[in-house]
Amino acid sequence: MSGTAAAVAALIPAPRPSADGNAVSVLPVLYVPEASQWLSTSAGRIASDGYSWMQAVHWVAGSGLYRPRRHRSHGPRSFGPTTVRVAQELAQLYPCRPGIEYLVRRTGLSERSVEYHLGMLREAGLLAWIVRGTRVSGGPAQASEFARMIPPEFDAALGIRTVQRDEDAPAYTRAVSGIAEAGWELMAQLAKMAARKVRKPRSKTSSKVSAKASVRGAEQGFVTAVPDEVRCTPMQVGTSASSTAGTTSLPPESKLASGASKSPTPKKSGGKAGGRRELNAVGRRFQLARELTQELEWLRGCSVPRIAWVARHVADAGWTVTDVRGWLHFRGEAARVRRGSGLLAVLLAGAETVLNTPEKRADAIEQWRGAQEAARRHRIQQVRARTERYEGDWDAPTSRAVRREVEAAFAQVREAATGGRRQDHGDVADDQALALEPSEQELAELRAAAAGELMRGETTLIRSLDPEMALRIFGERLVLRADQLEDGSRSSLMTYGHR
Repeated sequence: MSGTAAAVAALIPAPRPSADGNAVSVLPVLYVPEASQWLSTSAGRIASDGYSWMQAVHWVAGSGLYRPRRHRSHGPRSFGPTTVRVAQELAQLYPCRPGIEYLVRRTGLSERSVEYHLGMLREAGLLAWIVRGTRVSGGPAQASEFARMIPPEFDAALGIRTVQRDEDAPAYTRAVSGIAEAGWELMAQLAKMAARKVRKPRSKTSSKVSAKASVRGAEQGFVTAVPDEVRCTPMQVGTSASSTAGTTSLPPESKLASGASKSPTPKKSGGKAGGRRELNAVGRRFQLARELTQELEWLRGCSVPRIAWVARHVADAGWTVTDVRGWLHFRGEAARVRRGSGLLAVLLAGAETVLNTPEKRADAIEQWRGAQEAARRHRIQQVRARTERYEGDWDAPTSRAVRREVEAAFAQVREAATGGRRQDHGDVADDQALALEPSEQELAELRAAAAGELMRGETTLIRSLDPEMALRIFGERLVLRADQLEDGSRSSLMTYGHR
């Protein structure tokens, strides 16, 4: 018997005598139908971590209980090293939600091959669907989420005892409570295989492989294959980078094996614990660009990579966003911006050479902050003046033409109110009363002047008259607009001014 065949035979469980001692119980063919490939319908149990799951993968690969060609007429012929490589990538994921494109990129296989091997893992009882991915026409594809399962045949072959801690929990949450002494040696071999990493085989220079090379490959690292089709791939010993996905505190199966190697754990990085990595030059550029797009209103919506390229010189000089604000105040900002990145490139030209010391940049920041404080005080004074204007006594209009029209309107109103006209004066009194009324041209001029003031946010001309007279002279529309402006002026969310 060759070395490879001996290694394969070591993983096939020996027949165990039945209870009556006369018959021999042989493990059935390992196959899970599609209806039982979901977590809710699976007969297996969830693996406590990726390392223990890889032990079950290697056992299935070497036992020969699952042969794909028994259940399908296409696809791979055996549960071989390629399937183990795909399983190694799945063992490192938590949660196990791999995309087809991710596995294609990691393994170098085609999309169809990845789908074949995922189907083989499900049929062998090593994977169970939690969520099945979907593909919608015109939209992104949703990846499937799997649960890493250990088939019941594995527990039966190694004599692993399980217990259900919570009676209300599903059956797939049962945990390991012990292992039979007869399975210790096989568990130790599986632990060594799970610690090694199966790599992509190198291209063969010849189709013929000597038996000596096959034996040497089996001694260096186990290659899983069924007995009738042995394919050897040398392995290299390495640490496992699998993530411990189990949430239970029970030890994995590898801990229960006698003489089994310790489960490898990934080494921690040599950096400071909890410390943040220091940004390089490119990172500082992008950090400054992101802060500028958030701080400056006229840079909102600009491309962060473009702003990072524009501000690369000041970022390399160690400038912060506050330094840039101080320089922009010193340089001067435009009131109307059409292209923010172009304006920033013009304003920052030569900035690192002018403010080349921290003292100069600090002085520019102080000037900018002083200007900000002065602008704030000026706005407060404007608000106070506007409040006093509307709440205090009436002020005459600033325009001379408007003042003359207002004075004439006041005079006409006073004459109409106290002129002493009576109906018994006859036609002469009526003519005098008509002469005191404003003409249509004068009313049109007053209304035009009032409309101009309303456009500027002022209501002095309309409010200079009593409500009834103002309604008769200016009309309901202008008076209503004046009321709306006065109501809005009392709100802190609305301001009026000249453009």
